[in-house]
Amino acid sequence: MAVAKAKASAQFYAVVGSDESEVKRAARDHAVRMTPAGGGDFACDIIDGAVQYADDAATRIHSTVEALLTFPFFGGEKLVWLKSANFLADDPMGRSQTVIEALEKLTATLEVGLPASTRFLLSAIGVDKRRAFYKGLAKLGKVEVFDKVDASKSGWEEEAKGLAMDRAGERGLQLAGEALELFTFSTGGDRRVIENELDKIDLYLGAARRSVGVEDVRKLVSLSRAGIVFELGNALAARDLNRALALLDQLLFQGETAIGILIVAIIPTVRNLLVVKDLMTRHKLQRPAQPFFFGKTLERLPPAAVAHLPRKKDGTVNAYSLGIAASHAHRYELPELRTALHACLEANVRLVTSSMEANVVLSQLLVRVIAGGKPVAGKGR
Repeated sequence: MAVAKAKASAQFYAVVGSDESEVKRAARDHAVRMTPAGGGDFACDIIDGAVQYADDAATRIHSTVEALLTFPFFGGEKLVWLKSANFLADDPMGRSQTVIEALEKLTATLEVGLPASTRFLLSAIGVDKRRAFYKGLAKLGKVEVFDKVDASKSGWEEEAKGLAMDRAGERGLQLAGEALELFTFSTGGDRRVIENELDKIDLYLGAARRSVGVEDVRKLVSLSRAGIVFELGNALAARDLNRALALLDQLLFQGETAIGILIVAIIPTVRNLLVVKDLMTRHKLQRPAQPFFFGKTLERLPPAAVAHLPRKKDGTVNAYSLGIAASHAHRYELPELRTALHACLEANVRLVTSSMEANVVLSQLLVRVIAGGKPVAGKGR
């Protein structure tokens, strides 16, 4: 959650963002606080902002302006709430000239200033932050933004981890290290899922124990697709063949394609291990105590040394995933990892050119990478 800081009227609050449940919760809390005590139905004027068409949106905005300029019945104070507006996004309705002109009128009304007896609450789902109306909100009132963690964007893990740690801390739970990483990938940064899973953990641990371990997360938290992919990569990095094969079976059972598992889970793990192992060997780097510490280590290296490292969409180094690899790189030697990367290429070719069953190709690859080409008793498939 980000709260815009500005010198603005305490009469006007805006609660916006892509996280619908959080926006609605926060808006309800503000509505309870802002509704004049003892005013009854006349003290709260609610305009439903959830509409289907631009003309309807403009009508609701004009109704809001009219309500803001109308003094309360029988004197006293009143709250005007434009609720759950869905016409501020970057979509055909939000770009409609009719809506834009109506919003300009609302902005002008707020700029003049509200009557001393009137309070205004705006809640909106999905807002285009590039629009002039949004940019003006922080100058006119107090703004709270609740956006979902976008798990499709590189680097989402750090934001999701912070959210999980905050929510755990509110319950007095100690969530850190590998347990935090697994919890993050299992819940995918979804606030509602995070709250529900932490409630389960809190109830399970009881008042006597507050530290959450990896096994607690594995036992209690339902693994999402991202969580299973993360666990597979983690098992590969930790050279835990039994667990890696079990997770592979789980992903295939859930309908994931073999080529997708290879490209999303196995190849990135091997590649990160290889580049990090090479970097740590060349520059005599120490294994980080926690994955997120590795970013500071990378910052101290010359630009030429990190130019080849995997990047996020914004061009910065994906330090968190490399930090995870750095925590496990000591388990492999450089020649093993080079061989492992070649084995991934061979598996890729097999999957698209041969008739061999996909589960056999990937199982053999995991055995070859984790066992380093040596026979492993009891691990045959």
